[in-house]
Amino acid sequence: MKKEFVMRGKTASGETEVLNFSGYKPGYAYRLVEFVVYPSNWDSTGSTQAECVGSITAGKNAAAPIDVNFNDEGLIGSAYFWQYYGASALPGAGGIINNTFLITQNLILMVQDNGSSPLPINWQCKFVSVKMNDAEEAVTNFKQFTISDE
Repeated sequence: MKKEFVMRGKTASGETEVLNFSGYKPGYAYRLVEFVVYPSNWDSTGSTQAECVGSITAGKNAAAPIDVNFNDEGLIGSAYFWQYYGASALPGAGGIINNTFLITQNLILMVQDNGSSPLPINWQCKFVSVKMNDAEEAVTNFKQFTISDE
């Protein structure tokens, strides 16, 4: 089994994607170790701005990436990218990941472009596998079930 793998895609602004973990090998969980967002299109004149945000949750509903709540125990990833043109044309990117959260069920990713004209967002997530014994697997599955069933 691969130790790490990547999921990536391009999603319309304001929409969600399901990151599918069904069918993965029993006895394993996964940890999110990287989450990045990036604009899908740059204006060739350099006159636009980019403001992209994304969130990943193990909860029942998507977590709005423009209004993340760190008290939400299902929120496991938040990322941003911005670039402004003009006098202060400094780019910025970053994110916060709960890389201790063990994933055994599907996740919901949501992205939003807050720039001058909303465009689809490119995103990429990297996960690593974690071997669990039967007791750890039962506790992890129960924890994620209670979060996603609230």
